[in-house]
Amino acid sequence: MSETIGFLLNDTARMFRRAFNARTRDSGITALQSRVLTYLARYPGIRQGPLAELIEVEPITLSRMIDRLEESGLVERRADPTDRRAWQLHLTAQAEPLLDNLRQTAKAVVAEATEGLSDAERDELARLVERVRTNLSRRMCPKNQKEPI
Repeated sequence: MSETIGFLLNDTARMFRRAFNARTRDSGITALQSRVLTYLARYPGIRQGPLAELIEVEPITLSRMIDRLEESGLVERRADPTDRRAWQLHLTAQAEPLLDNLRQTAKAVVAEATEGLSDAERDELARLVERVRTNLSRRMCPKNQKEPI
């Protein structure tokens, strides 16, 4: 194999983002913003710090992104009842239909990317990539935390 697995995975992820961004250009939502919305759907009320770690961006970068999503009416900040200095992030009702469209777009990109693979091959590919991700996330998990975020 002439390319390393890391290079292939990274290059493939870049191409996925590019295809996704091309399909969502008219909505004004980027792949990274879509990831933010998806994580907020999974973890309603998450604070900005942990969310920045999940999507691997600097907190100030995430803050600006949340500002834009809030101005668009897709995200709202709510005071954290346990820490008055912190904000919890939540999707608005307006974000739900957009998130559904983004999920459909992601499915279309995956279908395009896996064209020609059998169902068994798709399942095997997903299983193998998941194993690689699990291996790496275990190694990056803080000592006092039993599982990756």
